[in-house]
Amino acid sequence: MASILKLSRALTKLPKNKKILQNILFSRNYGANAEEVLSDVLVNVPPTKVTTLKNGIRVATEDWGSPTATVGIWIDAGSRYENSENNGVAHFMEHMAFKGTKKRSQSQLEIEIEDMGAQLNAYTSREQTVYYSKCLAKDVPKAIEILSDIVQNANLGEAEIERERGVILREMQEVESNLQEVVFDHLHATAYQGTPLANTILGPTKNIKCINAQHLKAYLGAHYKPSRMVIAGAGGVNHEDLVKLVECSFGNMKEGGDVCSVQETSSGKLTPCRYSGSEVRVRDDSLPLAHVAIAVEGPGWTDPDTLTLMVASTLLGAWDRSQASGKQNATKLARVSAEDDLCHSYQSFNTCYKDTGLWGVYFVTEGRNTEDMLFNIQKEFMRLCSSVTEGEVARGRNLLAANTLLQLDTSTAVCEDIGRQLLCYGRRIPPHELAHRINYISADNVREVCYKYLFDRCPAVAAVGPVEGLPDYNRIRSSMYWLRL
Repeated sequence: MASILKLSRALTKLPKNKKILQNILFSRNYGANAEEVLSDVLVNVPPTKVTTLKNGIRVATEDWGSPTATVGIWIDAGSRYENSENNGVAHFMEHMAFKGTKKRSQSQLEIEIEDMGAQLNAYTSREQTVYYSKCLAKDVPKAIEILSDIVQNANLGEAEIERERGVILREMQEVESNLQEVVFDHLHATAYQGTPLANTILGPTKNIKCINAQHLKAYLGAHYKPSRMVIAGAGGVNHEDLVKLVECSFGNMKEGGDVCSVQETSSGKLTPCRYSGSEVRVRDDSLPLAHVAIAVEGPGWTDPDTLTLMVASTLLGAWDRSQASGKQNATKLARVSAEDDLCHSYQSFNTCYKDTGLWGVYFVTEGRNTEDMLFNIQKEFMRLCSSVTEGEVARGRNLLAANTLLQLDTSTAVCEDIGRQLLCYGRRIPPHELAHRINYISADNVREVCYKYLFDRCPAVAAVGPVEGLPDYNRIRSSMYWLRL
């Protein structure tokens, strides 16, 4: 573990600590090729440059010199920073950003984007709100100006709010028909009951019908602050040029008052959300299949155990009936699911937040198979705690490293990675550092960490559909424990 931390610190200070990294590579049996390996690492990974403006906004870029680029604004604001009265306001504000500004009508905004051949998009999560644009590299200045306009000068007129209110209510109906989304909302509601992480992103219907311009302005004043913002760019984005553009468009933005979130102290520190092992069941026998999620509390983004649990998650894997190779799958849970026809599909998940997370499995099955499927899932949980092999972990490491790197093959993915990591970690973790961290995870690490988070822990369970066959919660809880000799 000490060597991992040493490597991590060395990589974050390159090229100052180039000699340290070279020595580490040498000690890891690279021998005389250490310098060559180091050169390859440094040449093949473009640096992530970060500049903090006087008002607190961070500007970060990764320049590939490509003809296209993605630029965006990552804001430390989401449903976690809401309360029961204004839950849904962050997502409502995201919608309002595209309804025009003080100097652009909605149609003018759409025409400008189309004339550039660009794309403008946004999304809201429990901890972040994001606005971004994909465009040609030559159009980055225009894209930044438009993003600045919609974030700082959004039109919050009553007519626009009423139109968007109807759009959001229709979106809520669509989400309610997506049972996976419904189950995960229930899972958060029971696991973090009584805390802001239990809030849904869209908010309850009664709130959406009541949100007005005052709610939106109050939320903007409390959370759309320079210190909570990261302007990120990837692809054909020159760092110095982007810093000048941001200074021009956001330089006059001020921190504002001392209003802090209900989830933050006056010092700006995040108040931890309490996890509760519990369950929620919504029995509906009219549905053809049961949708079930079981999870335990996992660590937050910055916890060193997070990567180990990600490896463990890859060992559980994912499977559905469209995969003809289920019986030959290297994942034991997939083989059992296919051979015994236990489910239609399942997937492991590791949902991380700043200080906590949910780690578990979501599956879809016929009502009569819920108990057998859950038994096999919990059996795998216990096996991860006690008898996972080095060969399995090696495969899991390779899968995790490959999937992580393959997801960073577009400017949009890299831009998202930069923005999210700066908000979560305070810096960008370069891919080669991440790969080194993953490669140091052993079977002993997996067993130790899984024992810490899974063994004899109270799970959170959410189930929707014909769930009569789902065991009683006390039985589920008792299966999180194996007698050990």
